[in-house]
Amino acid sequence: MDTTLRDGEQTPGVALKTEEKVWIARKLDDLGVDIIEAGSAITSEGEREAIRAVTAEGLDAEICSYCRIMQQDVDYALECDVDSIHLVAPVSDLHINVKLKKDREALKEMALNATEYAKDHGLIVELSGEDASRADLDFLTDLYKAGVEVGADRVCFCDTVGLLVPEKTTEIFKELSSAIDVPVAIHCHNDFGMAVSNTIAALNGGAKEAHMTINGIGERAGNTALEEVVMVLEWLYKYNTGIKTDELYKTSRLVSRLTGLAVASNKPLVGGNAFTHEAGIHVHGLLADTSTYEPITPESIGRERQIVLGKHAGKSSVTLALKELGLDVDESQLNEIVGRVKELGDHGKRVTDADLQTIAEAVLDIYRESKVKLEEFTVVSGNKAIPTASVRLTVDGKEIVEAGIGDGPVDATFEGIRKAISGFADIQLEEYHVDAITGGTDALVEVLVKLSREGKMVTSRGARTDIILASVEAIINGINQLIQD
Repeated sequence: MDTTLRDGEQTPGVALKTEEKVWIARKLDDLGVDIIEAGSAITSEGEREAIRAVTAEGLDAEICSYCRIMQQDVDYALECDVDSIHLVAPVSDLHINVKLKKDREALKEMALNATEYAKDHGLIVELSGEDASRADLDFLTDLYKAGVEVGADRVCFCDTVGLLVPEKTTEIFKELSSAIDVPVAIHCHNDFGMAVSNTIAALNGGAKEAHMTINGIGERAGNTALEEVVMVLEWLYKYNTGIKTDELYKTSRLVSRLTGLAVASNKPLVGGNAFTHEAGIHVHGLLADTSTYEPITPESIGRERQIVLGKHAGKSSVTLALKELGLDVDESQLNEIVGRVKELGDHGKRVTDADLQTIAEAVLDIYRESKVKLEEFTVVSGNKAIPTASVRLTVDGKEIVEAGIGDGPVDATFEGIRKAISGFADIQLEEYHVDAITGGTDALVEVLVKLSREGKMVTSRGARTDIILASVEAIINGINQLIQD
């Protein structure tokens, strides 16, 4: 049972519109979920409208509404034309006495009356024990048995505040599954981070159904994450769940977008870092065999591998990333690219695919056969100083030193370069454009320049965190292109 649309929507700040519930329900159905808890019909007319919209879709999944053990709740569920109800009875003495202000016998009578009423009206009934992990197990078992006698089709054990541990869970479900003649379900919360482990333990103990949500969303610390349980069963237990696992990531992204709940970058399977690699030794292993540092293939849940580069990047990392970008480089070009990546990494930056492509293309331009090479340059600029630049170039094998002034440091540098090559080629700067590839004051910037010579025009680029250095790089690249042409 997926309860993203009911328990998941109870996450603080989440309120799904009717059409959004329908979109998610369609995706869950396509995923292969057996039961979709579409909401709680008692909540409001808007909620009932949304549940009716889901039932009207004619999905393969059984459509369920949450109900308290009250006839009114069942009547509202019937209005929504659902297939089943998740009929929830508080079963711990704490809940019975404090919340309901009743005793066990009164609670049992209410639960059985509601079960009979729902069955008389043609509904599938899953009788659920709320706060079951703090309930007396003998009383709970007796309630389940009595519920089955009056028609309950399934029963559910709810670890409402996440207090179970796997060893205890397995014991409980071995006992319940042997004592109850209908499928027993598990519903866990993640207050101690144990929801997935406890759900797997319950299934090992004999549970036939598990309640889960996409991305593990829900009240407080959330519910059991469906994608995690499914992949644990499929990959670690070799059990065929019938779920289309390659659609899990798309489903995760849809739920995240519509609920506005971001998925933590380190969340298993669907988090941003789950199939992202940076450290050089890991990527070196991936080049040989992706299973060295990936327990499953990213494609198995509809994802792609990502290589993120930083100060840990080595040649293997960069080679793999360039390969995935479709770029081929030789050893000297690779060394230059790696050096630039590490330089950015040392400044605390992560180099994205867009960054790497920009760096690589700039480097590939540099390593063409160059007749003009920059040896060094110095720029002086300030609020009371005229921008002045001195440049030292090697032009067709001859060293030339020149200086220039301009409206700014880039303009002054270009003027110095233009003067230095004036006896060799007459170059004009036609356009100059700067883009920040990433945000922040230390962003990688890409400079595009358009240069002309005797009616011929080229566009070239430079990429650095230093805007002046990127500009000089772009200009020198462009000059060499024009001279070659």
